[in-house]
Amino acid sequence: MPADPHLPIAHLRPPRNWINDPNGLTYHDGHYHVCFQYNPHGPDHATMHWGHFRSPDLLTWEELPVALTPTPGGPDADGCFSGNAVSDGDRMIAFYSAFRKDTWAQPVTTAESHDDGLTWTPRGSLLITDLPEGTTMYRDPYVWREGSRWRMLVGSALADGRAAALLYESSDLEHWTYRGPFLDRAPQLIVPGADTGLGWECPQYLQEDNGRSALIVSAWDPQLGPRRTVVYTGREQQGRFLAETPVLLDHGPDFYAPALLHAPDGRWLLWGWAWEARDRQWVDKAGWAGLLTLPREVTLGEDGAVRQRPATELLSLRGGRALTASGETAATAVLGTVDASFDLTTRLELHAPATGGGLRLVTSGDSDEYLDITIDPAAGELVVSREHASLDERAHGGTYRIPCPQARTASRAAVELRLVVDGSVAELFLPSGKTLTLRFYPTGASPWRIEAHTTGEGRIGYTAAAWNLRPYTMRHKAKTSVQPALT
Repeated sequence: MPADPHLPIAHLRPPRNWINDPNGLTYHDGHYHVCFQYNPHGPDHATMHWGHFRSPDLLTWEELPVALTPTPGGPDADGCFSGNAVSDGDRMIAFYSAFRKDTWAQPVTTAESHDDGLTWTPRGSLLITDLPEGTTMYRDPYVWREGSRWRMLVGSALADGRAAALLYESSDLEHWTYRGPFLDRAPQLIVPGADTGLGWECPQYLQEDNGRSALIVSAWDPQLGPRRTVVYTGREQQGRFLAETPVLLDHGPDFYAPALLHAPDGRWLLWGWAWEARDRQWVDKAGWAGLLTLPREVTLGEDGAVRQRPATELLSLRGGRALTASGETAATAVLGTVDASFDLTTRLELHAPATGGGLRLVTSGDSDEYLDITIDPAAGELVVSREHASLDERAHGGTYRIPCPQARTASRAAVELRLVVDGSVAELFLPSGKTLTLRFYPTGASPWRIEAHTTGEGRIGYTAAAWNLRPYTMRHKAKTSVQPALT
C-alpha cells in the first residue's frame, strides 16, 4: 500500500490511530519526554492511554512502550486523561486525570517510573479525593517545582459561570493543600467567534526571571467542547495571578491543548495538538487522526507579549535548498517548487496601489488547488485561506486572520514570515511571535509550486528561500506494550 501523503514526516505522532493532547512533558536523565493522549485501537477518541516518545536532542526520537493504561475497576478505568509529569531525583511522576464514565469529574491520580519512562506503576487510588465546593468541571493537572515547594494547577469550571485554574501546594508531591482559584474569569470575547470559555482545560504556567508570567488555558464549552487556546500574561501576588487582557495563543483553527516543558538550558518549549479538519469517514478510512505541532520556543517579550518560534534544533531538519527567489511582479511570479514537507522564509513588500497580494502554494497541476496567504493592508493582518486547499470535498474550508501590524503602511506593506508545511499541516510564524496553525489536505502530488501575486494595479516585491524537510530520525528499539488493532 502506498504511503499516506497526508502523514507528516517532521511532526510527532505514531503511524496509526488517534492522538490528541500532548501530556507528561519533562526532561529526565538526558532525555526530553513527550507523551500524548492515545487510543491504540483506532482513529477515534476512546480508551485513552498515554503514548510516549523520548529524545536526547529533539531530532532523534524513540517510541517507548505505552506509558499509562486504564486499570480495570480502578479510578482511571475508562481513560488516562491529560496531565503532566515531573522529574524528581531518580523517578518520574505523571500527574493525570482519572476518567470514569460514572463520575462527572476527572480527579488527579499519579503513576511513577524509575527506569527513564520505560515502565510506569500507577498508584491505584486518587491523589486528591475531596474536590473544591462549587466546581462543575475538574481536570488536567499541571505540576511544577518552585523553590522548596511543589505547586499544581487544575483546570475547572465553577457553578457561577466562571472558568478557573485552581491552585494547590505541596512539600513532598504527596500531600496537597488547596489554596483557591489562581485565576478565574467569566467568559470574555477575544475575537469574533472566540471567547475565553466557560471552563478551562490543560492549564500551563510559564515564569520568567523578571517576575512576569503567562498562564495558558484551553477554552472549553459544555455544549461545543474544545474551542481555542488563550493566554493571560501578568504577575503573581499572594497566590493569585494578576492577569492582563487575554489573547489567542494561536490564531489558526486547528490548535489546542498545548503543553510546556522547561528545558535544562532555561528555554520554555511547547507542543500543541493539531486536530483533523476533514470528515469522519475520511479519518476512519485513513486510520489515523491528530498530530503534535512542531516544538516551539516560547518567550515573554519586554512588552509582555507571548512570542513563539520553531525550536532552534529544527533548522537541522532542513535538507537541500529547494528554491531561492527575489524580484518584483505586478501579476503572478513563480518562485519555485517544493516537496510536500518544507520550511520557507520570505519577505514580501506590497506597493500601492495594490490592495492585496501575497503567497500561494499551488498543489495541483491545473492550479485549481491552492493555499493562500494574503496581505490585508487595511486591516493590518495576514489572511490565510484554505477554501481551495483541497479538491476533496471532505476537507474543511475556512479563512483565518492573524494580526500583522507591519502590513499596515501608507504606501508600502513589508511582511516577513516563516511557513512550515508538513504533509497536511501548516504552521505560520511571524517575527512578532504570533502563530497560526491549520490542517489542509492537498490531493495533488508534489512537487508543489510557490507563487507571489498581487491584486489591484500595484506591485509586490519578494525575497524567498525554502528547504525541503528531512524526516525525524525515529527509533523503535522498545516494543510498545499495547498492540494497535489496526495494522
